[in-house]
Amino acid sequence: MAMMCQQSYGFLPCTTTVLGNLFLIPTYGFLMYKGATYLSHGSELLLEIMGPGLVAGLLVPILGVIPEALTVLVSGLSGSRDTAQSQVLTGMGLLAGSTVFLLTLLWGTCVVVGKCDLGPNHDAVDLTNTKGFSLTGTGVSTDPRTTNLARIMAISVIPFIIVGLPNMMKMTHHGQRLAVLMALIVSFLLALFYCLYQVAHPWVQERRLAYVKHKLVIAAILRHAQMHALGQLISDDGTPNEDGIRKLFCIIDMDESRTLSRAELHAFIVGINFEDIKSDRMDAVDSFMAEFDESRNDTVEEGEFVCGMKRCIHKAKSSSMKKKSSLKGSGNFLIDFIHDYHEEHDELLDKPDEEERRMENPDGWFIAKAVGLLLLGTAMAALFADPLVDAVQNISNATRVPPFFISFVILPLVTNSIGEPVFSVMCVSNKRQRTASLTFSELYSGVAMKNTLCLGVFLALIYVRNLRWEFSSEMLMVVLVCVVVGLLASFRTTFPLWTCLVAYTMYPLSLVVVYVLDHVFHWS
Repeated sequence: MAMMCQQSYGFLPCTTTVLGNLFLIPTYGFLMYKGATYLSHGSELLLEIMGPGLVAGLLVPILGVIPEALTVLVSGLSGSRDTAQSQVLTGMGLLAGSTVFLLTLLWGTCVVVGKCDLGPNHDAVDLTNTKGFSLTGTGVSTDPRTTNLARIMAISVIPFIIVGLPNMMKMTHHGQRLAVLMALIVSFLLALFYCLYQVAHPWVQERRLAYVKHKLVIAAILRHAQMHALGQLISDDGTPNEDGIRKLFCIIDMDESRTLSRAELHAFIVGINFEDIKSDRMDAVDSFMAEFDESRNDTVEEGEFVCGMKRCIHKAKSSSMKKKSSLKGSGNFLIDFIHDYHEEHDELLDKPDEEERRMENPDGWFIAKAVGLLLLGTAMAALFADPLVDAVQNISNATRVPPFFISFVILPLVTNSIGEPVFSVMCVSNKRQRTASLTFSELYSGVAMKNTLCLGVFLALIYVRNLRWEFSSEMLMVVLVCVVVGLLASFRTTFPLWTCLVAYTMYPLSLVVVYVLDHVFHWS
């Protein structure tokens, strides 16, 4: 008789076939990703309203790992103790797979995408890429503060070491439970200390806020130029129209000095409807300078303006090409880019039909919207975590592949981890030290929270349900990857292109290590 699957909550679809679960896993994963997107947008809006400080420092890091924490929790929460012991492999697979994915495949890809030419002092030179794929002549550079987060990330593996020692020393079940309890306490304490670190040193929050505002400013400039026909910015073949860009430059250059001063940029920005962005005009001038002033002489020459506008247009085209199948496309990629970006970040914008409510209580309206997004994202993550775990278990039963390997490879790609690659690659593609610093600091911060808060949830599940700790090989793999990348990033700020090969190699090697230790040496 064919096996029957049990529908989650009595109505969500399920199946016992391989193809059916191969469909359900990305489906439920996508719904969890949408929940993570709402959480991310709500966090950004909260950061925009509250600013860097106590609330953002405590909440933003936690909100970023809620979907994974919920998936880990439900993996062993229901069913008998034996069922939980089997299903909890899915939670460990997601926890380990997400960490390894971020520090190997994504870390290496960020080095490739963000690489610039290395100068005489071995630092990456912003916006230069003339040496191709030279393993020693190209790379990325971060600022010294990013190394602090790399060290914090390396320290965050301490709970893994604590919980793994008794199994290596062949201790009794009682000794193992004591180690789980100690690691559980240390995990939550480290998570709390890291949040307090962000409160005391809010530069990570400030970087993210500055990046969001910067993107909004650039999109607003493109929108203003397009709407008011300040020169045709793109030719009929979709390439940047240099004559139109130079015409726009001449309009802004009121004293005809062939350079744009801060005063001229401020005058230009006054003419843009920046009231729809929660950012003052001096912030907008700073963002403009950061994007266009390559010589760092506090003025923008005509050549710098042309190159900067071309970069913005190419980014718009690249973004539009990814959405080319969208039914809402207008046929003009610049218009589509401006529309999509402002629609995606509409929680940071003032809409005309909301003006009356904002006038009565401006911050209250945005706070209500942020809370709504956070509640919606959390609800979606909680709702679809259980059927996602069931789908992994069903496909494991059908193929006899351990659920750990399925969740290790697939779940990080279909849950909230997908948001991090998109943000990281888009950010580091700006090929500047400041965006590379933001990208890698966000990676290290995310891994630190997974290694503390998510692991703490997992250990609480193990301890409360009195499950056996059978994850020594998985623990060793996470520790090795975090320590290797942590040490590499703790003592250097420049990463030549050859370092991406080290990162890429560690991903398949980690799977081999787990398989050999578990199935050849029966280590767990």
